[in-house]
Amino acid sequence: MPELPEVETVVRGLSAALAGKRLARLDLARPDLRSAIPPGLANRLEQRRIERFSRRAKYILMHIEDGGVVIAHLGMSGRMIIVAPDAAVPRAKHDHAVFRFEDGTELRFNDARRFGMLDYADATAFPDYERFRLLGPEPLGNDFNGPALAVALAGKKTPIKAALLDQQVVAGLGNIYVCEALHGAGISPKRLAAQVQGERAERLVTAIRDVLTRAIAAGGSSLRDYVQASGELGYFQHHWAVYGKEGEPCPGCDCGKSIKRIVQSGRSTFFCAKRQR
Repeated sequence: MPELPEVETVVRGLSAALAGKRLARLDLARPDLRSAIPPGLANRLEQRRIERFSRRAKYILMHIEDGGVVIAHLGMSGRMIIVAPDAAVPRAKHDHAVFRFEDGTELRFNDARRFGMLDYADATAFPDYERFRLLGPEPLGNDFNGPALAVALAGKKTPIKAALLDQQVVAGLGNIYVCEALHGAGISPKRLAAQVQGERAERLVTAIRDVLTRAIAAGGSSLRDYVQASGELGYFQHHWAVYGKEGEPCPGCDCGKSIKRIVQSGRSTFFCAKRQR
């Protein structure tokens, strides 16, 4: 599933290419993806201008000129691809939603496994949108810092790896970047979350911000289906320190140990047993 850097990369690509354009129509090939697409969505968006794009956690937000917000999630295999007016690219089998703009540009939401979603909220209801109410702070935002993370982790008896995947603790993190951040902070994924306080919490926040910033700069990590809005791959997978590196030497470390893999809550965790304590 695309994580925060991948979604942020898509949002930036959409914003650069489509912000300010007016929609001519929305073509829907089916009434649902993971959940039902709101009835009448196509009529609601017709001839409306998209003022801007933004992101909340792993959700893509299209802000419409009348104050409404289209909410999209890429799920496991979703892609949002921009097709230029003169590209003459046939629509694909799994292009379930196609936003066609007045200048002929198309934004195609392709989702082979249909785990993504497409929803809508009026401006007045958006602050209380059900999927956002319990989300934690954005890890690149001002509200995410060492003391705030320490408070969120206090009393938690789960391993820190599981706690960071809890979207109520911090929004947008997934398996890849939690592994990378824990390695950068020198914290074992098996350590109890409640023990990550004070200086450890500060180190972890710094490592999370660092790995996300570098990943966004590289266009995210391309695994299986993820591509940028331009259709290009992300490149951060070439800079992973530990993820998928089982048996390889620990990078930037003279510990002499190799990267280990364990399974936590059904997910693979990669770490250095000596560097991360």
